[in-house]
Amino acid sequence: MTLSDAELAIAAAEAGAAVVRSLYGKPLARYDKTSVDFATAADIEAEQAILDVIREHRPGDAFLGEESGLTGSSDRTWMVDPLCGTLNFAAQTPLIAVNVALRENGRDVAAAAADPISGEVFWTDGVHAQVGDQPLTPSPDSKLVDFNLDPPYGDLLSVIAAKGFSDRFSPRVMSTSLACFWVAAGRRVAYLSDGDKRESVHFAAALAVCRTAGCVVTDLKGGPFETGEGLFVAADPETHETLLGMMLRSAS
Repeated sequence: MTLSDAELAIAAAEAGAAVVRSLYGKPLARYDKTSVDFATAADIEAEQAILDVIREHRPGDAFLGEESGLTGSSDRTWMVDPLCGTLNFAAQTPLIAVNVALRENGRDVAAAAADPISGEVFWTDGVHAQVGDQPLTPSPDSKLVDFNLDPPYGDLLSVIAAKGFSDRFSPRVMSTSLACFWVAAGRRVAYLSDGDKRESVHFAAALAVCRTAGCVVTDLKGGPFETGEGLFVAADPETHETLLGMMLRSAS
């Protein structure tokens, strides 16, 4: 059976999510990366399941995995984070995502992210952005702003204390790229993270989906995301302008 790139991204993400879901809540081996970060057997097994699906249908494509690194050489590279939110997963906090994205000559072609717990799949074919069969519709109505508080923190914490923030918004911390997809779905009004995310497998799928859904995607200074100075995803231009003003004032 011939699958489109989007269909393959969905199939691969669902294969990884099935592994993660089957291991959720079970004692697993951990592999330390730093003193506060680690991978689990679920990360490794999910990545292998994703790789198996992609190799079956696109054997000539390259594969960049969070755990296994880069394999192959091609203008088409699948960027895979098999378990975004590993620390959440290990603590049985059901805020996790399995991310799969295809970049061809530097352009996002297709992407999918599966939530192993809810069963939702967010995806894009570069034209449409959907969760399941429903279009994604960003909205400012939730008033919830998600902050990624993994290092580096930069000036993110000062934004919460900025004048006017608490009058309009309420902060949240999910500690997973799932929050970006929730911006696209109207469940969060914005997402902010410091640090260079340009070639990150953690955010490749989220960027593709959020951009196609119509979110505003910039760096933390309001410039092109490609500067590498953080990631700022907003549901609409007005929210982006308001939060950007708070960030710039807090940084001055």
